Amino acid sequence: MLGPVNHIAIAVPDLYAAVALYEKIGAQVTQPQDLPDHGVTVAFINLPNTKIELLHPLGQDSPIKSFLARNPSGGIHHICFEVDDIHETSRMVSEAGARILGSGDPKIGAHGLPVLFAHPADFLGTLVEFEQAKNADL
Repeated sequence: MLGPVNHIAIAVPDLYAAVALYEKIGAQVTQPQDLPDHGVTVAFINLPNTKIELLHPLGQDSPIKSFLARNPSGGIHHICFEVDDIHETSRMVSEAGARILGSGDPKIGAHGLPVLFAHPADFLGTLVEFEQAKNADL
């Protein structure tokens, strides 16, 4: 079952300019964090009801590079939902006819919790991330 929206991710061509913009309007923004396994550097804008994840490419193979090539000003990249059980979610998503990206095995995301992504073509053109709400055995 889907839980709350954990975050909405925005790909940005200049992470430090994006952080500065949000800080100027009073947002609390985390320090940038490199996630080499995902090919991104991220910073989070903490809001009362969710978070905004600012994504910037890390390395030559970053999936964000191709997104920014198509959207040079940046833009919404994905939405992330919390789930109770990442493996059950994977099964349900697959049974619903949607593809899980990559190997199908969860990876550890920016919050130190298991995540999976579903193919945007199978979710009405939106890349969807699922994040296990609590750490559990993988």
